[in-house]
Amino acid sequence: MSDKKATGLFQIRRDIPKNVANTIMLSTFGLLVLAWFIGSNFSGIDHIFLPTPQATFKAMVVEFQNGTLRADIRVSCCRVLVGFLISVAIGVPVGVLAGTFKIVSCVTKPLIGFFRYLPVSSLIPLIMVWTGVGEAAKITIIVVGTLFSLITMISDVAKSVSMDLIGSAYTLGATRRQVIMKVIVPAMMPAMMDNLRTLMGWAWTYLVMAEMLASSSGLGYSIMIAERFMKTYVIFMGIFVIGLLGLIIDKAFALVNMLLFHWASEE
Repeated sequence: MSDKKATGLFQIRRDIPKNVANTIMLSTFGLLVLAWFIGSNFSGIDHIFLPTPQATFKAMVVEFQNGTLRADIRVSCCRVLVGFLISVAIGVPVGVLAGTFKIVSCVTKPLIGFFRYLPVSSLIPLIMVWTGVGEAAKITIIVVGTLFSLITMISDVAKSVSMDLIGSAYTLGATRRQVIMKVIVPAMMPAMMDNLRTLMGWAWTYLVMAEMLASSSGLGYSIMIAERFMKTYVIFMGIFVIGLLGLIIDKAFALVNMLLFHWASEE
């Protein structure tokens, strides 16, 4: 059957009603929690290995009420935000220049090609030697883990801007600076926002790594302490909170992208 004759939800690259999409997404999450509930309560698996949702959510409520969870969330969010903003402040301008000028690309390409594939975990001892074990170490780990990939992504977006737009701007008398600021950068913005949305997810990944290895506070630290005392329900709580925060931040990015660039948004 051809795409023109196809009906129902399974049509290639076709939108479905928003209420249907939201119902499917909520149902998927609900089924995951239901499977967790059934598996932990009725499978006979020891709760040390698979804690119940009841124990996990009870721990979440208790730690939220006594302020421990709120403090961990606040500390982790601040670290992520600072590391993210530093990466953006460095990576976006460098990426735009690398994607616009070949000479800049020649300078950055070998450096990015070298550092982008280095495992950040192998650099943590060196980072701690240079910055100590304070906040600077965690933020540096986030920046090192995200910066070089961000430069590559932004550079690729800059290269994708149509030469017809650039040529038209020159024809109308624009200077090189005007072409960059009024043609290339605005044309990049929708795709750049999507890249920053992805970058935020990576920032959380590296934050948890940093907090588990070199910290005395934060969500990653609480997970590490729970592992030492075999409190797997606290580990599940930390994972759930990080996932929930990630979902909220991701939807916030999607909303901003839709409001600012609704003509290019798919959500």
